[in-house]
Order: sequence, then C-alpha cells, then structure tokens
Amino acid sequence: MDRFDTVIFDLDGTLLNTLEDLMDAVNYALDRYGMPQRTRNEVRCFVGNGVRLLVERSVPGGADHPRFEQVFDAFRSYYGEHCNDKTAAYAGVLELLHRLKERGYALAIVSNKLDSAVKELNEIYFNGIVDVAVGERDGVARKPAPDMVEAALRELGREKESAVYVGDSEVDVLTARNAGLFCISVLWGFRDRKFLEENGASVFAADPVDIEKLLLNNSKF
Repeated sequence: MDRFDTVIFDLDGTLLNTLEDLMDAVNYALDRYGMPQRTRNEVRCFVGNGVRLLVERSVPGGADHPRFEQVFDAFRSYYGEHCNDKTAAYAGVLELLHRLKERGYALAIVSNKLDSAVKELNEIYFNGIVDVAVGERDGVARKPAPDMVEAALRELGREKESAVYVGDSEVDVLTARNAGLFCISVLWGFRDRKFLEENGASVFAADPVDIEKLLLNNSKF
C-alpha cells in the first residue's frame, strides 16, 4: 500500500511553463505607463510570491510608485485575457498526472496566481484529472503560508500525513514546510538546483517520471 495518496502541485514552473505570458502581461502594463520593460530572466526571478509582488518587483520604486495600482490593474486585466496565449504544459506532465490519477492519487493545484486564472488553466489543461485548484483569493493567505494547502486538503477530504507537495521554487519549499508536508522540488522550472538547495530543498525530480518513482519509493523521504 502506498504511503501517500495525495499530491499537491504548484502551477507556474511546475506543471505549466507560464513565463512568456507573465512577461508579456508585465511588459504590457509597464509600457502602458511609460515604464521600462523587464527581461525574461528578470520576470523568472520575480515570480513565486503572487502577482501583486511580481508587479511590485517589476515597477521602478515598487508599490511606492504613484501609478503602481494602475499598473497592477492593467496587468490583471491583460493577464486575465491572455493567460494562455503562450503557456504550455511541460513535457511529460500530462502523462504523469494521468498515471497518478489511475493509481488513485487525489491531485490538487495550489498557486499564488489569481484564482480565476488558476481555475481556467486547470480546466484547459487538466480537466477531469486534477480534482481541486486553489489560487489567490480573499480570505486565504498566499504561499508560503499553509492556508492554501490546507484549503486544498479540505476540498479533497485528505489528510496532510498522506500528502506530498511538488513545486519549483524556494516559496514552495517553505510552503511545504509550513504545511507539514514532504516536498519534491522539480528542476525544470524557474529556479536552479543550487538555489533550491541553498533554500532548504533536499528531494529533487529532474523529470516528471522521477516524481512517480519518488512516490513509490517512500524511503526517499
């Protein structure tokens, strides 16, 4: 009998490569208000703590800029309409999710992305496979607080003792720790192994197949 029956996934950088659409939305909003554009690498480093902080890091002067709220609103509006223009699932992810579902795992997504975008992307890419998708919404603290993970577990009707968290960033490592879950850090996302190790990651997956192997080899945790 498997030790784990539930897998909670981060979305951006873990299941989906969303970087291009996030960069386009950031640069659309910045350009609209005459602010300098951000590079792909800058946006990659800025993501992970929710879209408000992504925009705050992108705007010169951050939240103190007098037009910050206007830029943020422009980002939200643009990204809401264009969150799937260039986004795609990473190679092997869909196959992994199908196999886990067939084995009886309950699957969830927990993301600091806007809740509406998380649910839309889940329906587009993982409809009928991922049972629960939780995004940023009022009344639920963002990652790395454990609240989103706890909300997903409640919706799934599962206990944290039988759940594993999978993500690609230092925020995910800390989220798993705060929620009391084991963590698998993927190496195809927005952070490299050295950075993840420096931020407490210890179990890694270089390929989606590795996640399945780790789940079946409980001694790795």
